[in-house]
Amino acid sequence: MNQGKQIFEVLIQENADMLLAYLRASVRDKHAVDDIFQETMVVAWRRMPEFDRTRSFGKWLRGIARNLILAHFRKSSSGPLSMDENTLDWMDQKFAKIQSRSGDTLSEKLSMLRECVDALSEENKKTIEARYLEQYSLEEIVKRLGLALQTVKKRLYRAKSKLAECLEAKLLDLEEIS
Repeated sequence: MNQGKQIFEVLIQENADMLLAYLRASVRDKHAVDDIFQETMVVAWRRMPEFDRTRSFGKWLRGIARNLILAHFRKSSSGPLSMDENTLDWMDQKFAKIQSRSGDTLSEKLSMLRECVDALSEENKKTIEARYLEQYSLEEIVKRLGLALQTVKKRLYRAKSKLAECLEAKLLDLEEIS
């Protein structure tokens, strides 16, 4: 196996989970996510000689995926999410921030998130899981949990705030240990 292929494989292994998370946050259709992921890999492989090794590979990979996502939504305007360049740029900044934080891998960061979700009150946990794990709309959550729309919105806001506080505390603890 040549060195270029080995380097590419290592970089992909380190960034595949983050790329999938970015794609899943951008495109709700599982088949489209799979297609865009595969196409991103092909384009990245072909353009690997152009990659500037002084820059973040994850950001470069998300840039390729961003262009493919935009092309996907231009082709099929019936997609469940309308995505624009500003939204994708905003998401890329958030993913870049996550990637630069302590914790070597996305799975370690997700483990911290799971711990924080488990620490939520049962009602907030159910609401967060319905919205983000099961991907129910707000209206579906209202029906499923038998709550008023404002109650669901308040629970989501409170739960996200608590998750952010918990994650910040865990990340600060990690930085102090390092």
